[in-house]
Amino acid sequence: MKSIHLKTPIPGPKSRALKERRDAAVPAAAFEVTPIYLARAEGAVLTDVDDNTFIDFAGGIGSLNTGQCPPFVVEAIRNQAGAYLHACFHVTGYEPYVGLAEKLNAITPGGHPKKTLLFNSGAEAIENAIKAARYFTKRQAVVAFEQGFHGRTLLGMSLTGKVAPYKKGFGPFAPEVYHLPFPNIYRRDSSLSEDAYVDQQLTDLHRFFKTQVDPDNVAAVVMELQTGEGGFIPAPVRFVQELAKLCREHGVLFVADEVQTGFARTGRMFASEHYGIVPDLMTMAKSLSGGLPLSAVTGRADIFDVIPPGGLGGTFGGNPLSCAAALASLEMIQATNLSDRAEVIGQKIRSSFSALQNHVPLIGDVRGWGAMIGIELVTDPRSKEPATAETKDIIKRCYENGLILLSCGLYGNVLRTLTPLVITDGQLDEALSVLSNVITQVAKK
Repeated sequence: MKSIHLKTPIPGPKSRALKERRDAAVPAAAFEVTPIYLARAEGAVLTDVDDNTFIDFAGGIGSLNTGQCPPFVVEAIRNQAGAYLHACFHVTGYEPYVGLAEKLNAITPGGHPKKTLLFNSGAEAIENAIKAARYFTKRQAVVAFEQGFHGRTLLGMSLTGKVAPYKKGFGPFAPEVYHLPFPNIYRRDSSLSEDAYVDQQLTDLHRFFKTQVDPDNVAAVVMELQTGEGGFIPAPVRFVQELAKLCREHGVLFVADEVQTGFARTGRMFASEHYGIVPDLMTMAKSLSGGLPLSAVTGRADIFDVIPPGGLGGTFGGNPLSCAAALASLEMIQATNLSDRAEVIGQKIRSSFSALQNHVPLIGDVRGWGAMIGIELVTDPRSKEPATAETKDIIKRCYENGLILLSCGLYGNVLRTLTPLVITDGQLDEALSVLSNVITQVAKK
């Protein structure tokens, strides 16, 4: 039985009416990917206000690894809502916060003593991780990567390695932030092997710390191990391992931004596990809590233990409803082996589009860990010119045909797959059929 059912042209009349209200009431700065307005959702299927149903490849921008409205998580939220909604953990503590901190301390990489603080968003987690790193090291500088995305707050923007739309016109930015090029195997010089390219990147890394910033003044290196908004680019394993080693040698804290890669998306609970590294601090959000606002910083206990009371925190951080949802989501991820499911989903996506790539040159690269697959589109496979206009066309044609997905990348030419990991085989096949047909149609234009 098909999951996509379109009863009206997309957008339907009720969605169009809501869009008119939105345009009058909400700034255009709140960006809009589709003109579709949601009425209800379950698993990987969305139903709009016009009773059209869509398969979801966006997953709330990676926030719904456990799917829409999983009964186990919804029940946990209901139970907590019947007890108390808010207290502020700093005033009167509550067990869900403590229990979630204990859980994250246990499941994140490394057997060393850890502690966890909870916040509201990925950007807040990044801000507080850097605050902790600076306080602990007594250093100021922070190194991030081009094409990385770390949020829209002042420090988040400063760390983000993409100008438009995140930084353009919003300066000045936080000082003592430096950017390294993110290693991109696909876009290396064609004369270099993968190993030679990584060697080159490591040479440039060491030069960076001689020409741009003294490593003994760097508090932290912040890295998405697979970029999100930056193009779903997985960093080469050897590069990351050498970077982590360099950090250890100079007392620099390695901060893994796992906001989008965490909680089974990459085929592991965390992307760090693919690299065999143990971050000093890890930032998490999105699928941590099944879609409710919540983020976390987990890291070495000795880092947090030097910070005085009141140095970190917030009124709503670790809201009890979000904590209850997170504990239930983590139990569901582990009990249903969603990491293994992510590998199965990713293998199917990779094989589908690697095969299509053989006769559709619009597909330049298919890459990523687990179910976090990026499909980079190019106008020419040799020049690798970004197919930005074609990507926009594909996104539009897909939602008009019942599939919602997102683009990413410096030039907006990468399709990203963030479907809930509870998607059924039938729904996955149906979605891949839509996407394959649309890409083929656009390639023939």
